Amino acid sequence: MIDGLLAALGFLTRLPVPGAVFARPGVQARSLPWYPLVGLLLGALLVALAWLLRDSGQLLSAALLVAAWAWLTGGLHLDGLADSADAWVGGMGDRARTLEIMKDPRSGPAGVAAVVLVLMVKFAALASLPAPASPALLVAPMLGRAALTGAFLVTPYVRSGGLGAGLAPASKLACGMAVLLAVIATAAFVPRGGWLLLVTIVVFWLWRRACMRRLGGMTGDACGALAELMEVAVLVTLAV
Repeated sequence: MIDGLLAALGFLTRLPVPGAVFARPGVQARSLPWYPLVGLLLGALLVALAWLLRDSGQLLSAALLVAAWAWLTGGLHLDGLADSADAWVGGMGDRARTLEIMKDPRSGPAGVAAVVLVLMVKFAALASLPAPASPALLVAPMLGRAALTGAFLVTPYVRSGGLGAGLAPASKLACGMAVLLAVIATAAFVPRGGWLLLVTIVVFWLWRRACMRRLGGMTGDACGALAELMEVAVLVTLAV
C-alpha cells in the first residue's frame, strides 16, 4: 500500500521518492486512491509557506503561493489544461481531431490563454481571501485530486497506452472511500463546505458531460484540466 502513496507523490508533485517504486507491477493503480491525501499534503506545504509569508503584502504573498503551487506540481495539470483548451478549440467538434491535437506537445493561443487565465484567477482569489487562507489552500488541492480519483470511477479512459491507462484498474472500493473521506472532511471542517461541495459537483458534471460528448470518455490531459478547474472553483467559491 505504501508504494502506492509514494508513486502518487512522485507523479503528482516534485517531491523526491525512490525511483524503484515506479517499476513495481500495478503500482499506478494502487496510487490512485492516495490522490486526495497527496493533495492534502500539497495543501499543507502551501499553508506552511503562507505562514512564512504572513508579514508580506497580500498581493506578493498570493503571487508567491501561486508560483510555488505550480512549481510543486511541476505544472503537470497546467500542461493538461493547455492541451485540452487547444484541442477543444482546434478540434471543431471532431473526436479524432481533438485527440490528435491533445498529443501535440506545442501550445497554441487557446492553451496559453487558458493557463494565463487560470493562474490569474487563482492569484486574484488568494489575494481576496483573509491571510493566511489556510482552509482554501488545504481543500483546493485535495478536492482537485479527489476529482481525478472520482473521474476514474465514473468515466471511461479512452486513450490506450496513455499515462492514465495504468490507473484504470484501480480498486473501485478504495477509490470510492478516498473520495468519500475528502467529501466528509470538506463538509465537516471547511467554512461553507456544503456550498463548496455543490459547486464542485456542478463543475465535475459539466466537465464529464463535455468529455463524454466530445470524446466518449476522458484522457490524461482532460484530467489535468479537471484538476485545475476544480482548484479554481474552490478558491473562487471561498473568496466570494
